[in-house]
Amino acid sequence: METMRVTGAGGVGLHLVVAGPADATGLPILCVHGWPELSHSWRHQLAHFAHAGRRIAALDVRGYGESDKPHAIADYRMSVITADIAAVIEALGGRAILVGHDWGAPIVWNTALLHADKVAAVAGLSVPYMPVGDVSFLDLARQIYRDRFFYQLYFQEEGRVEAELEADPQALHKIYFGLSAAGTDMAFLMNKPPTAGLLDGLAAPERLPDWMPEADMAVFVEAFRKGGWRGPINRYRAQDLDFAERDAVKGRTIAQPACFIAGGADLVRHFVPGVDLYADPGAACDDFRGTTLIPGVGHWVQQEAPEAVNAALGRFLAGL
Repeated sequence: METMRVTGAGGVGLHLVVAGPADATGLPILCVHGWPELSHSWRHQLAHFAHAGRRIAALDVRGYGESDKPHAIADYRMSVITADIAAVIEALGGRAILVGHDWGAPIVWNTALLHADKVAAVAGLSVPYMPVGDVSFLDLARQIYRDRFFYQLYFQEEGRVEAELEADPQALHKIYFGLSAAGTDMAFLMNKPPTAGLLDGLAAPERLPDWMPEADMAVFVEAFRKGGWRGPINRYRAQDLDFAERDAVKGRTIAQPACFIAGGADLVRHFVPGVDLYADPGAACDDFRGTTLIPGVGHWVQQEAPEAVNAALGRFLAGL
């Protein structure tokens, strides 16, 4: 593997890990992580597809890892981060296949809309594509969770969640275990009182699950110890700014070939009570190539079930 430094929107430096032969046939694959993750979240995909002869890359999104970490919330707007992705695609040759997990999924969906000439196909993991409408997601969450805890609302106050996470050396252990299939009861976590903290009710595991060896967890822990939490949390705080800029994407469908992959036990599936958000992930995709739901797998799907994810991505790529 090799690393690259790419200049993104506003001169922000982006760290990129690249694997596979430089002269590989076929378009490169670019993987975009979510919260609280890193390019390291794609270690299994990098190794697998590089071994298969594909050129594949994963970046640290701005605010994370070895990428720059601007302070302002406005620097984490979706329009800005998709411009980062477009710059990375240009550095990889000008056109790519995008794969995104968690926040990385909305990032790649929106890059497919805003920089369509650079995106040949898109795979979303954990978060299906849902077109922007007339109500912002945060306003919807304020209605649904007005009497209960919801982490994205808790994140809106600057400094509060940062202080909580920085004070607990086991924070990442609790988050990764808690949102995995083996973790804490998600029904309880979604019904905490609104005064609760993020980590309340999340227990650190006595032993990390097999899919997250201590050596890999140490990579994440060290990255957040060095880089802090403000940049990653700012993506959540920028959502109302995104909504103000919605005209460029409002109501649009995804034109490129697309697929959706997720764990069947992912908490995201039930963000809206009484609604299965995974029931029809291709509803707003013009060329949808199918859904892969992996039973018994939680939120960290490409890390919890790398073989199944790699196989699903391989099928998707073979049809392009």
